[in-house]
Amino acid sequence: MMSARKFFVPLTACIIFLILWEALVWVMGWPNYKMASPSDLIPAYEKYWNLFLVMGWQTLWRTIAGLVLAVIFGTAIGMIMGFSRIMRDALYPLLVGFNAVPKATVVPIVALMFVGWHDFNTVLIAFMISFFPIAVSVSIGLSTLEPEYRDILRSLGASQSTIFWKIALPKTLPEFFGALKVSVTLAFIGTNLMEIVSPHGRGLGALFDSGKTNSDYPLMFAVLIALAFLGIVLYYVVVALERTFAGWADRSA
Repeated sequence: MMSARKFFVPLTACIIFLILWEALVWVMGWPNYKMASPSDLIPAYEKYWNLFLVMGWQTLWRTIAGLVLAVIFGTAIGMIMGFSRIMRDALYPLLVGFNAVPKATVVPIVALMFVGWHDFNTVLIAFMISFFPIAVSVSIGLSTLEPEYRDILRSLGASQSTIFWKIALPKTLPEFFGALKVSVTLAFIGTNLMEIVSPHGRGLGALFDSGKTNSDYPLMFAVLIALAFLGIVLYYVVVALERTFAGWADRSA
């Protein structure tokens, strides 16, 4: 019953959103070269279905690759800052400053630095834009570990690695998965920024740019919906992993 509700409630919300969108376009009388409606998207998917499959896969795997790198690098940096106050004081301002730089200004620089390396460029931007929340969440989770737990385990002869696996890691998991949900959407933003800006861009971002060049609004909105769908799928993959590894932290009724 609970799983059925969790499926049908979001599905119903999406259907209501599409109905309201269709009604808004109909009431305002907007033509599809000004504002596409959901009914305009079906012909676009039928016409370009092969491009959506190929370029959707290209966007998805680059986003996942950047996200995996963000998890590895962000977790490592977070552990260093979480276990060492000196490293936290040294690295935190650098991370905040780096994250404050608009990534839309970094994308052209990276595209020009590695011309022709589109896969590398796209994965790099997806990584750069998504690792910060992970690093901060891991750092906060480890640095706020109650010292009483460490003292008790040390008095019982536990090693530093045992303290990490038994206490520190489980305590950090809820914050980690919370940050990972944010990083999923950020990784998609980074991927599509590079796909649109890069002269050798491929993927759904390049397909969107093609629709913009040809003033094909149905295609542009179809790409946006496809991106939203991929983001939702990847988000719920993270939710499933969270329930598997940190389900004990769920306090929802």
